[in-house]
Amino acid sequence: MPHLGQELVLEHPARFRVVACGRRWGKTELGKTALLLRTAWDKKRGWWLAPTVMMASQVWRDLKASLRYSPDVRISESERRIDIAGGGMIAVRSAHHPDNLRGEGLDLAVLDEAAFMEPRVWPEIVRPMLASTQGGALFLSTPFGRNWFWDLYRLGMDDEVPEWKSFQFSTESNPMIAREELASIRQQTTDQVWRTEYLAQFNDDSGQVFRGIRAAVIPGRVAAPEAGHVYIAGVDWGRQHDYTVIAVIDATARRMVALDRFNNIGWSLQRGRLKAMAAAWRTQLIWAEANSIGAPNIEALQEEGLPMRSFLTTSKSKSPLIESLALAIERGIIGLLDDPALLGELASFSLERLPGGGYRYGAPPGTHDDTVIATALAWYGVENGSIGFDFA
Repeated sequence: MPHLGQELVLEHPARFRVVACGRRWGKTELGKTALLLRTAWDKKRGWWLAPTVMMASQVWRDLKASLRYSPDVRISESERRIDIAGGGMIAVRSAHHPDNLRGEGLDLAVLDEAAFMEPRVWPEIVRPMLASTQGGALFLSTPFGRNWFWDLYRLGMDDEVPEWKSFQFSTESNPMIAREELASIRQQTTDQVWRTEYLAQFNDDSGQVFRGIRAAVIPGRVAAPEAGHVYIAGVDWGRQHDYTVIAVIDATARRMVALDRFNNIGWSLQRGRLKAMAAAWRTQLIWAEANSIGAPNIEALQEEGLPMRSFLTTSKSKSPLIESLALAIERGIIGLLDDPALLGELASFSLERLPGGGYRYGAPPGTHDDTVIATALAWYGVENGSIGFDFA
């Protein structure tokens, strides 16, 4: 049975309904219900559109599973189309190549994660397919800045445009999501991601990842390690265009104490600078990026007795690494050095939401993020514990 929010959307008479909703609110179930119960079984024709082939595939599997025991149903795997006796039809399509979508008239088009489709998909491709039938459309998505989906959402907020109606639902409005689960997610999520992904708010913030940077800066520098304190380092390797950066954090006081940034020197000398900094700060753990050039340098330093740990950066591992540091800065948990390179890279570091639902983090073209990665690796070491090491 649909929950209250889903029922409000299903029962509303507007021809075009725009639903901005948080993760796990139930937009997929809403869309499938609209297609099956309100369209195909009513001898009408509908399409499900998703930004990528992978997202479309999951819905295709779900629809087939829900109809596999139904009589008078014909399923075409090659066309991803389900025909129901009497004239009802559902087809699942990817909007990855919009021009391939041109075709038949529709009674209903469901645009899943609409905000992540090309803007022309609606006016140039889908809207004309609804003309001859006077069909409707259901736009389902988490927000993605103030793009074309935002424009349609505003249209549906205007009472002078009765064909359109907009809805906004947070994840919390889904009664199937436990409150303690949401509380746990909130504790581990930056404000930007929380507002967009779970509160379904439209934010015009150009994807800035780190907030509260200036407030996190602690004036002055600590000159030497303090007795009884634990020091963790993070290393991002570079040589020519990129920089090698070594960041050291006092894990006991939760503040950065040292940062070394350099390039255009050989690996042996780079390792020597890391050894010198580790000795100076009696560093107990060093997390270093292991990708490509990192692995042999880490192995060489391990052979010399340094407490090196490898971090393999992938699209999957980078997100929690960056988000953990962003959360610490945003909530004032970590103190930062007043270093121009560090503060500049943190300010420009950005986030890009991907059609599949994930994120891509990185520096704008032509800029660097080496100090960001080194600091994030050091903070990762702080959060994941340390081991004792004696430099005597």
